[in-house]
Amino acid sequence: MSDLPKAGLLRRLASLMYDGLVVIAFAMLTTIMYLFFIQSLISFDVLSLGKYEDVSALIQGSSLLYGLRAILLVLVSVLFFSYFWTKSGQTIGMRAWRLKVQTPDGALLSWPKAILRSLTAVLGLGNLLVLIDFKQKRALQDMICGTEVVFLTKEENKKVYNSLD
Repeated sequence: MSDLPKAGLLRRLASLMYDGLVVIAFAMLTTIMYLFFIQSLISFDVLSLGKYEDVSALIQGSSLLYGLRAILLVLVSVLFFSYFWTKSGQTIGMRAWRLKVQTPDGALLSWPKAILRSLTAVLGLGNLLVLIDFKQKRALQDMICGTEVVFLTKEENKKVYNSLD
């Protein structure tokens, strides 16, 4: 077990709010690219608007296109968190709030573990279990994946940030 203090609920939620803004920006960019992709398929006569007035209406009206967009948005979110957790243990929001996700021995997460952790976070609601797990302050995703979120000192946070260069 790490000797660093475990992160409480408020810091986790504050970090999640920061990251949520970044994920929303990525989701908007992904949606724009998806719209352009579908429009290009229409331009090359691979798809047809049919009874729909525009590309957005076509996507909303087609369960396949709508489902593909939903899968794509989930994938972007999972990749965002997984990338940062495997690279440094910190997302943008976690860096701002001096949090780090790691294994109990202090190692970075592997890609499979990071992906599973992201999928089991249940849109951040898994963090509410921190209120029940007084001693170890683990969220649902930490319990499932065998991870912990620690609160770093300013010096430790700088070390993580500087190690990325």
